[in-house]
Formats: sequence, structure tokens, C-alpha cells
Amino acid sequence: MSAAHARRAGAHRPAHLIMSARHAVRYECEQYDGVCPVAELRAALTREAALLREKDALMEMQATLSRESDHRFLNNLQMVSSLLSMQSRAAGNPEAATALRLAADRVATIGRIHRHLHSNDGVQSVAFKRFLQELCRDVMGMMTSDACAARSISVEGVELQLPTAIGIPLGFIASELITNALKYGDEAVVVRLESNLCNECALSVENTGPALAEGFDPAASKGFGMRIIRSFVAIIGGELRLGRGEDGRGARFTVLFSSS
Repeated sequence: MSAAHARRAGAHRPAHLIMSARHAVRYECEQYDGVCPVAELRAALTREAALLREKDALMEMQATLSRESDHRFLNNLQMVSSLLSMQSRAAGNPEAATALRLAADRVATIGRIHRHLHSNDGVQSVAFKRFLQELCRDVMGMMTSDACAARSISVEGVELQLPTAIGIPLGFIASELITNALKYGDEAVVVRLESNLCNECALSVENTGPALAEGFDPAASKGFGMRIIRSFVAIIGGELRLGRGEDGRGARFTVLFSSS
């Protein structure tokens, strides 16, 4: 029986190999309704590769624009902080000078936190203990040599890899707590980071010096710094607790939060 008779009625002829005059093997595509499936597949793959190249180019452009935006943002913050500092030195009213200096410090703090937490492009999480250590070095670097010699800041506890959605607000909280601890305490400031197996975490900042006044309520405080702290604690769904240091002196502020 011939090969033609061996085929079942209505079956498609398979694609087959044909020998050219030089005995090179070439592929003859069997067409269906005038369309070659292999050619269509190749065209589809070519279009897909072009789309991927276009996507990569757009992502690179977006990353470049993001880096440029961050650079301009940090430069603008530095300029604002410098202008506020100049105004504080020129102010004739001591209260106005103090307010301007505090504003300059807070603007500078925003820049430091942004730089630390966005040091790696596309970062999704931050090693928070390392961030605290860098933040404390920056704070100490801003103090005068005499004040720095009389003070110390230590960072204790475990390293926590926190999502940036938690790390950024917590960074502002830590900055405010450390600033307040230095402002109202004396000698040493201790920053501690703790966690348990249930992803329950705690950030605490304590100082030595005068204890908190009896009945102190952070929710009733009218200070701008405490309002910032309460606002960011609410953003991360945390809880703010306060008490005295281990020796009954000074103050300890603790923020409870979940790392997940």
C-alpha cells in the first residue's frame, strides 16, 4: 500500500524535511488555510522580544527619573534647613530663634531618614537596627564637641528587617524620641529594638535624668514632636507606652508594633 493510501481520510499532511540540491536539510512548513504556524510563532516571539526591550527601557527611564527626583528633593531640604538656621541666628526674639532652629533640625532629619531608607533603589525592606545606628551617629555629629563629650547614644537589641511601609514612619518616630531624650535627659540615651517569635516588636528609647511628671499623658501633650510621634504610631498600627528607666530615673518611651 502506498503512503498516500495509508493516510486516513481528512488527516493533515505533517511538516516534512526536504533535501536541497546541496543536500542541506531545510524545513518545509505545512500551511493551514494559507498560514504557516512556525512563521506565526516566530513573528509572535519577535513581537514579544520587542515589547520586553521597550519595557526594560521604560523601567530604566523611570529609575533615572526617580533618582533625579530624590536628588532634587534632598537638595531642596538642605536649602530649606540652611535658610531656617540662618533665620534662627538672625532672630532677635529668643523664642522665635528656638522655634526656627527646631524647624531646621526637623527638616534636616527628614533628609537624613530619606537618605538612609532610600539608599538602595527599589528597596522593599530596611535593616532597622543598622538604620538606628546610622541615625544616632548623625545626631551625635550634629552636636557640639562639648555636648557630645558629655553624652552617649547606644543601640541595643536584635536586627529587624522591616518593610519600608513600617520602617519609614518608625524612622521618624525614632528620630523624635532620640531628640527628646537628648533634650530632656542627661548622660546616656539607650535605644533598644526587640522582637519575639510572633512578629511582635518593640522600639524603646530611654534616658537618664529627671523622671516624667506623674500623670503625664502623651495624648494631651500640645508639643509638636509628641503629635508627630502619635501620628506615625497610628500609621503603623502601633501602641505608644511610657514609663521610667530601669533605675527609676529618666523616661522610657516604647512603641509596640507588628513587623508583618
